[in-house]
Amino acid sequence: MPIARCGDTWKLCCEKPACKRGCHSMMNGITANSMFQGWGVNKVTFVDNGSVSFSNPVRQPLFNFKDCLGGGAKKALRAAEALKEIYPGVDSTGHVLSVPMAGHPVVDEDKAKAEFEVLKKLVEEHDAIFLLMDTRESRWLPTLLGKANGKIVLNAALGFDTFVVMRHGSLTTAGSKDGLGCYFCNDVVAPGNSTKAQTLDQQCTVTRPGIAAIASALLVELFVSIIQHPQGADAPATTSPDEDNIKSPHPLGIVPHQIRGYLSRFNNVIVTGKDYSCCSACSGRILDLYLQDGWDFVKRAMNEKSYIEEVSGLKEVCYGRRFAPRY
Repeated sequence: MPIARCGDTWKLCCEKPACKRGCHSMMNGITANSMFQGWGVNKVTFVDNGSVSFSNPVRQPLFNFKDCLGGGAKKALRAAEALKEIYPGVDSTGHVLSVPMAGHPVVDEDKAKAEFEVLKKLVEEHDAIFLLMDTRESRWLPTLLGKANGKIVLNAALGFDTFVVMRHGSLTTAGSKDGLGCYFCNDVVAPGNSTKAQTLDQQCTVTRPGIAAIASALLVELFVSIIQHPQGADAPATTSPDEDNIKSPHPLGIVPHQIRGYLSRFNNVIVTGKDYSCCSACSGRILDLYLQDGWDFVKRAMNEKSYIEEVSGLKEVCYGRRFAPRY
């Protein structure tokens, strides 16, 4: 997952810097990271626990065939090295660790807590978090940490011929008319172990090869549009693209909330979604519990399947729907 921090002076195209502290990137999405350098981002941090497989180089340009040999190089470390090969002046580092996931019980608590502390520190040290993982539950903790620390959080998720690229709502606009939702705000159940009892092909993201490049490019450009907007992460979402593009003083045009792409129709749709008071990742109840209990809260979310649904209010919502009167 790449993390980026913005600076005060940047002379490439606009007057605001693309990145001061760095971009923090949570992978599997390697494709986006090489594009940061085109916008002057010179600090990128990678987080991943996987190794390069033989299917990766054709889709992820920071890897090559040699990286697959001998069991495969660690993705985070190799990606950081590859960025330096493209531009030696970049400050890129890689961290090999597993992201603690809701619904995945803790096996080694000392190891899980140590990885949580590393991830927490990385989020605190960077300005922007990019979530480019395979599963829903792997995005839960970074979403929570990003919101709790007031960071820019961007997300890309891929299907076979579809994708969603989105920015998460900021902490300062949460609950207001301009409050934007996160990746989990439309869910009525909390994230759980989505890989349990699935076949190998269901555990992998099988996509058309061009999907990753398209989504990655849009994600990078959305990030740049956010930091160049006068309101930054608080920029209101565009609801009418044509009208807002004409009236907006933004030099790069509109700043949407979500872009949903359908490659089967070669069509992109701009969507805006409100933040949800019962969201399992960014609602006030969840943030308060995390800030109060820290690791103990995260551990319960990992070990207890229904804990997040109970404390967020989702369980009550589902119960009310199930037993609501029908007319």
